Amino acid sequence: MINFEFSNVTEIVFGKETQKQVGEKIRKYSDCQKVLIVYGSDRIKKNDLFQTVEESLQKQKIQCYELGGVLPNPRLGLVRQGIELCRKENITFILAVGGGSPIDTAKAIGVGVPYEGDVWDFYSGKAVPKETLKTAAICTIPAAGSEASQSSVITNEDGWFKKGLNLDLIRPVFSIMNPELTYTLPKYQIGCGVVDMMAHIMERYFTNTADVDLTDRLCEAALRSIIINGEKTLLYPDHYAYRAEIVWAGTLAHNGLFNTGREQDWASHKIAQELSGKYDLAHGASLAIVFPNWMKYVYTHDIDRFVQFAVRVWDVDLAFGKKEEIALEGIDRMQKFFQKLGMPLTLKEAEIPADAFEEMADKATNKDTVTLGNFVKLNKKAVMNIYSRCKGK
Repeated sequence: MINFEFSNVTEIVFGKETQKQVGEKIRKYSDCQKVLIVYGSDRIKKNDLFQTVEESLQKQKIQCYELGGVLPNPRLGLVRQGIELCRKENITFILAVGGGSPIDTAKAIGVGVPYEGDVWDFYSGKAVPKETLKTAAICTIPAAGSEASQSSVITNEDGWFKKGLNLDLIRPVFSIMNPELTYTLPKYQIGCGVVDMMAHIMERYFTNTADVDLTDRLCEAALRSIIINGEKTLLYPDHYAYRAEIVWAGTLAHNGLFNTGREQDWASHKIAQELSGKYDLAHGASLAIVFPNWMKYVYTHDIDRFVQFAVRVWDVDLAFGKKEEIALEGIDRMQKFFQKLGMPLTLKEAEIPADAFEEMADKATNKDTVTLGNFVKLNKKAVMNIYSRCKGK
């Protein structure tokens, strides 16, 4: 186990009707007079969530401003609009209502407002934010874990670059999570979310760090719970207990606990980000395609870890065969589970052309000047190999 520091400042408010507490929670952390509400579609108005939030804020004499229209793979253009609005109206607190995209947008606006330069500087690595407006979230989509993470991912429409910012500074001060708010999500969105949270755990699980049994088993337990409850919540979409397990798992998958004391990988995420950035494919769907093919490319690097993954997570019997057969069976069972979730397993199934591998690999590796991942370091050629494996027959 390697040295680590762990801190998570986000207060979690979990359970039924908790969205009604949003005004009180904002007042706990701020004496602000104005709040920017960042959201995606008008669904939050049709189901009365927006009205509930507005009423709660009015009780605290907080004025609401709106920034709607956040898209999956959230765009830099809307972030810049939010920054301008906050500066113009002297808004000092940002509340995201939705899933990872509105939350990531809120975080980007938060660091952009006090910064004199362009907020993209933070995502392109030219600068590091020193301050931010406070942000909070009401989470309506279990997936990205952004409600308690140090991460924000934004897509720049100029060249369709999708880049992430990772910093403790940008964690929300609180997040409200009522599983009932997720009941009306389409099955496809739930499937994408389940894959996303599993991928967050697996990026931490596949490590070269030795003697990390505790976090290994935390990862394995979370993955098993997600597998069981992910399938159940698709069958019974308004079952509170199943949905609650998935909602909480999505947060724990990405709040930093599971990576304590261990090196992380993140190659699959970066490879998948180029797919979703270029073709606007849902993040979870891109991971369902990329992650198994990354596994098939690297599994021989530490076959014992892949055997452990197959046995402990996917119940492959040690008597199934040789180590290689056990490892590949675990990957195969994972792909079959992704299929049950309604996810594409190949670029062909996702109706994505196989004509931009070099372009995406160039973006991912900065024209072969950096490598991806830590479990196995991947250069441009390796990334292109993985994209090629993703094509399908």
